[in-house]
Amino acid sequence: MKVEERFLKYVSYETTSCEDSGTHPSSDKELVLASVLRDEMETLGLQNVQLDEYGYVYGYVPASPGAEDAPVIGLIAHMDTSDAVSGADIKPRRVRYEGGDIPLSDTVSIKASVFPNLKNYIGHELIVTDGTTLLGGDDKAGVAEIMTLCERLLGDPAIRHGKVAFCFTPDEEIGEGADFFRVDDFGADFGYTVDGGTIGEYEYENFNAANAKIIVHGISIHPGSAKNKMKNAVLIANELISMLPPAETPSHTEQYEGFYHVNGISGNETEVKISMIIRDHDREIFENRKKFAERLCSYLNGVYGEGTVELLLRDSYYNMKEMVLPHPEILERIENAFHSQGVEPKAVAIRGGTDGARLSFMGLPCPNLSTGGENCHGVHEFVSIDDMNRMVDVLQKIVEA
Repeated sequence: MKVEERFLKYVSYETTSCEDSGTHPSSDKELVLASVLRDEMETLGLQNVQLDEYGYVYGYVPASPGAEDAPVIGLIAHMDTSDAVSGADIKPRRVRYEGGDIPLSDTVSIKASVFPNLKNYIGHELIVTDGTTLLGGDDKAGVAEIMTLCERLLGDPAIRHGKVAFCFTPDEEIGEGADFFRVDDFGADFGYTVDGGTIGEYEYENFNAANAKIIVHGISIHPGSAKNKMKNAVLIANELISMLPPAETPSHTEQYEGFYHVNGISGNETEVKISMIIRDHDREIFENRKKFAERLCSYLNGVYGEGTVELLLRDSYYNMKEMVLPHPEILERIENAFHSQGVEPKAVAIRGGTDGARLSFMGLPCPNLSTGGENCHGVHEFVSIDDMNRMVDVLQKIVEA
């Protein structure tokens, strides 16, 4: 099966993860695709194929004769999609891009003026959305590329390789993709997540990240008799947000610059809930950012009374750089594989994180590779069929012994 055929099949399954479900996986819909992938891996002939209770799908291709001593390499991609835009009833469309804007619907287009990277895809066959949903290239493009590699390795004994371990994970988009990953059982010496964007890019640096949940407790009194009695949680929440550095938000930062990002707020004068993420590449600055959030809440408790502002901080992941750089051979494989396909490799710092960031701290050094997609988490998302095929070739070179 061609990589694009697999991709179109996989995006037909809705797999939006849900941060608030409290279950693992966070959505039963992820298990549906997981079952499809398990069955496909068994049909292809992978060994020791497993779908566990948490929605992780594992499988292995044995080493070629004479390559049993080669490193065991792991390849990983996630099945879930972001909840930023609907991932239900996706209607993908193939277009040959010859320049200019790409109309998705009567009202939505991928505009070349807004997305200047489009010029790099002239002559490519692209898969786009209908302008109402995301596409799912993040990360079903990675899933399709890895599965196509599986088929190739098992079907062509001339490709010499060591043992290759594969895993498709749930819940990466909500920061839980590595929660139940069985690193010891996986058995890889090192790995790669295939969960990136523009072909040629790879990442071994990412943000240190924390989630902040803030609850502001107020006192509601009828406004007609509220003087010196009401404690309006809405106004206190607004005061807290206004004290965050206005230039240190995602819309004002780039590259290695960190930020505070308020990404949710709800409530009334009695109680307000604020969700926020805190990120920075530098670990010391990251820790200071968390301390700043704690000081803000402490200050407001001093003004309005102890217990007014409740802060729950949870670290999500750390910068994998310190775990990957001691293993330069892992990065050399990436550089050599891209060069072999005429692609100029480019190391970039992730302004976010991947499963690999956490796996690197769990004993599996795991940088991230591109997939050939752009504009993820939105209706303007697209993938290049040409680049997906090239990524299958790149992955083959990475695992060759």
